[in-house]
Amino acid sequence: MQTPDHASRRDHHPAPPTVPAGTDPVVAALAAVRQEIRQAAADAGRAAGAVTLVAVSKTQPAERLEVALAAGQRVFGENRVQEAAAKWPDLRSRHPDLELHLIGPLQTNKVKEAVALFDVIETVDRPKLAAALAAEMANSGRRLRCYLEVNTGEEPQKAGVGPADLPALLTLCRDQYRLPVTGLMAIPPQDEDPALHFALLADLARRHGLAEISMGMSSDYGLAVRFGATHVRIGTAIFGSRPGLEG
Repeated sequence: MQTPDHASRRDHHPAPPTVPAGTDPVVAALAAVRQEIRQAAADAGRAAGAVTLVAVSKTQPAERLEVALAAGQRVFGENRVQEAAAKWPDLRSRHPDLELHLIGPLQTNKVKEAVALFDVIETVDRPKLAAALAAEMANSGRRLRCYLEVNTGEEPQKAGVGPADLPALLTLCRDQYRLPVTGLMAIPPQDEDPALHFALLADLARRHGLAEISMGMSSDYGLAVRFGATHVRIGTAIFGSRPGLEG
């Protein structure tokens, strides 16, 4: 499969955006990330609007999220249902146009709350979860976009369906459970070249007619955009690092 030229990616360092002195660090970081996304999209011959920035807001207090919201950010990602329930209903009451993605594993006993809270579930990875989501969407009348999480590295410790098992799960979700599956999501292994995994996920999405591809985090989102990501999940590059957390 075709991959962008690695040398050109390594040599590419866009100039940081100019921001006024005293600008909040979150605002400045958002500007820098947005510029990097625009440049990566342009390098790949894509429109900047084809890529959605999902600001990963896990562990972030509401005050910092308000700064991002005031800067125009409207799409956020949370890892845990319980944490999202503690802070997002109040924020959504003031910003009803925001979109919230669940990007962490979902247990079936949390499905009812997840369907009420989120707009997109990015981590559907097994038939039991698909069945529970379908039942709750029918009960609640809320139809959430769903992505299937693919374990591209087939790592035993990670969630996600293996690439070889993806077609069967997708067929089940579409035909039996009638879930609105619109995309794929993946987290590449930490010790492998992410380009190989981004190329694989993009190829799987094309083969199965799925328009949305969620891949790329703070360390590699520019690369993910060049491989066709429609959604990049960025936490550390916007909000700063937290011990033991990625994003």
